Amino acid sequence: MNIFTDLFTINDVLTSLLITLVVSGTSVLIAILIGIPIGILLAIKQFTGKEKIILISNTLTGLPPTVVGLLVYLALTKTGPLGFFELLFTPQAMIIAQVILILPIIISLTESTVRVSYNKIGDTIVSLGADKKQIMRAIINESRNGINVAILTAFGRAISEVGAVLMVGGGIRYFTRNLTVGILFAVELGEFNLAIILAIILLLFAFCVNIIVTNIQGRRKIWISN
Repeated sequence: MNIFTDLFTINDVLTSLLITLVVSGTSVLIAILIGIPIGILLAIKQFTGKEKIILISNTLTGLPPTVVGLLVYLALTKTGPLGFFELLFTPQAMIIAQVILILPIIISLTESTVRVSYNKIGDTIVSLGADKKQIMRAIINESRNGINVAILTAFGRAISEVGAVLMVGGGIRYFTRNLTVGILFAVELGEFNLAIILAIILLLFAFCVNIIVTNIQGRRKIWISN
């Protein structure tokens, strides 16, 4: 039996890998730009309703993907409030769903790690006469490992997602069919060898991203120590 069937050719695999990279990468980047500042703000600022926001964020880290997919689908369908954008069954719809899924993860983990760092070194830095920028820089530097974990956790959630992205993306060949959807299709058609190959590619992709992030973190440590 030929491993690459009508379901997937080599071009299909490469295209699915590219779609996975673009959609998940964009989703994580957007979630980082929004979630990390919110997490830091929740960790170091005191304001009314803070605890409720943290509780909601922590609760949403376990948000079921199919629920997110359903809500995004209803919002983007032609009769939905955002239907005029015509984003349903596009990579943009997949990005929206993934951002909703991973944003609470980044907010929650960032808030937790920054709060611990702030409680650990905040008073000492203030007593030394540091200004606000120096305090913020020191706390973020102290929290960088935890923030990296938050980013990697969010990325892992994004690239492993199936239900929501299939619901709003449709698994359209060469357009919205990423690796996880391809694995699902292969299993449903009994093409288990192909499913295993796609799973290995997905794991290698995630492994490479982890190596890159780890190397960046290591170089940052060397730069700081020098």
